[in-house]
Amino acid sequence: MRNIGARRLPLAPKDNPFYIGASSRDGGRSRRRSAIRRNCSARADRDRAELAPSLNTLDFDKKPEETRVVVAMSGGVDSSVVAGLLKQQGYDVLGITLQLYDHGAAVHRAGSCCAGQDIDDARRVCETLGIPHYVLDYEKRFRETVINPFAESYVAGETPIPCVSCNQTVKFADLLATAKELGADALATGHYIRSGPNPSSENPGRRALFRPADADRDQSYFLFATTQEQIDYLRFPLGGLPKAETRRLAEEMGLVVAKKADSQDICFVPQGKYSDVITKLKPNAALAGEIVHLDGRVLGTHEGILHFTIGQRRGIGIATGEPLYVVFLDARSRRVIVGPKEALETHRVYLRDVNWLGDETLAEAAAGKGFACYAKVRSTRAPAPAVLHIDATGTYVDLTVGEAGIAPGQACALYSAPGDNARVFGGGFIERSEREPSAEACLKALLASPVAA
Repeated sequence: MRNIGARRLPLAPKDNPFYIGASSRDGGRSRRRSAIRRNCSARADRDRAELAPSLNTLDFDKKPEETRVVVAMSGGVDSSVVAGLLKQQGYDVLGITLQLYDHGAAVHRAGSCCAGQDIDDARRVCETLGIPHYVLDYEKRFRETVINPFAESYVAGETPIPCVSCNQTVKFADLLATAKELGADALATGHYIRSGPNPSSENPGRRALFRPADADRDQSYFLFATTQEQIDYLRFPLGGLPKAETRRLAEEMGLVVAKKADSQDICFVPQGKYSDVITKLKPNAALAGEIVHLDGRVLGTHEGILHFTIGQRRGIGIATGEPLYVVFLDARSRRVIVGPKEALETHRVYLRDVNWLGDETLAEAAAGKGFACYAKVRSTRAPAPAVLHIDATGTYVDLTVGEAGIAPGQACALYSAPGDNARVFGGGFIERSEREPSAEACLKALLASPVAA
């Protein structure tokens, strides 16, 4: 990628091995200045003033012009408005876009992110706002830490969430480190989630995460793995805004992305066909196997478990006269195990890689009868009553109301309450789940039985 008008800053990232280039700071500076000023985030100002009148809108005890903020700019409307709001409030704003992949048709596909067109859109927004813009090439890093693990997880019969991995590694680890190298006080993103001060005696700058005001745009499920250190450094200016207001602000600022389509959950999967990506990365992954009923009957064959997901009903490829659902994917023996809908009902999930964000330790919180909370096992569901436990068998969550079709690899995010003011307590990845007793007994017996060669 060509260097687009590079300029020097006191702490420019030219020594960063991922650095590609920078945009001009001055292009379009005056064209939108008056419009941007009209879009003051009065709500954020009032909220911070109530907490501590001496703090600025990002909770720093200094003037905005003395506060440097790096904005992670994907080329979409949300991160663009974040940059505009912070610029208008007087902060020293730098925009950084990560080039994560160049996936052929996906580069110009509506709903993609961090590809060719998106980088150009981010550049144009920064020119309009009059802020510096840098592009870092993270394609190799993204492939190694997000795309390849996604494919491996899928082949293993799991349902991975690559957006969580991207936040864990590329965005909130590598980009955060770059922001610090640039002397920034904070890294701001366009995620719909809120954070606020939650000081402790050991950490006066400690912060907590909360669900956003716009429940329909809640992204807290994908951010459960954000560490405490990362939370303390991150800022989420859109947490108190509805999406409609964000688009209105983009229109008033005259941003080219005001009507741009939102990015999809999995940006690197063209047309949403997971199997195509996995087959390309792992050509030998699509191995044929049997379709087996929970009661042990062999009902047919399939062309690879990567074509199935837990809870799937349509497209299984068998006709038995009764509705059947995919209950389990046995990667070891390449079996797709099916059964009736009630066999999907799950009341307990075991977690791995737990990220705990409570005020006490996880062991202290879950002691005795467990930690009463609310859990989400799907991004689109509201948090439901649950109890978190730890014992010799592991860390697990009992769901008061059963959930159907839970798959290994999915996330389980934990909250203090079901509403939009709920605090995020973290969560973990689902390692395994327990179904209703009779279905669980059938599955265990089937998995223990020998498989024909």
